[in-house]
Amino acid sequence: MVLDAVEARLIVMKGFVQDIEGLAIRNDEFRRVLYTAKHCQLVVMALKPKEEIGAEVHQLDQFFRVEEGAGEALLDGVRTAIHAGFAVVVPAGTNHNIINTGSVPLKLYTLYAPPNHRDGVVHRTRADAEGDTEHFDGETTE
Repeated sequence: MVLDAVEARLIVMKGFVQDIEGLAIRNDEFRRVLYTAKHCQLVVMALKPKEEIGAEVHQLDQFFRVEEGAGEALLDGVRTAIHAGFAVVVPAGTNHNIINTGSVPLKLYTLYAPPNHRDGVVHRTRADAEGDTEHFDGETTE
């Protein structure tokens, strides 16, 4: 059965079914957690020109998809140019960074597996994110 948008809003459904490309492009915040499941988490990010996520290493897997802008993925010292349409998979234990090398915001989304951030957290700027000690607390969206 196919539902139109009005019918779909009336039904409470599990999971996340939305236009991720549009959400990522419209997002202006450094980090916004959209959905947290037990084993993965969906987050949109926007990096200002010359801004970066910051070098980090997770003990989880991470996936990035660039929707708009241009930048660089740095994985264990290897730099690769990225732009809209690129995917980056970061295996657990990899030192990584995403850097906006362009003149417009770098818009992307990322999946953490398992979740890394508290469900629903919003960091408007990188400074907000760095000043917050939050981490995934086991609470999911549903």
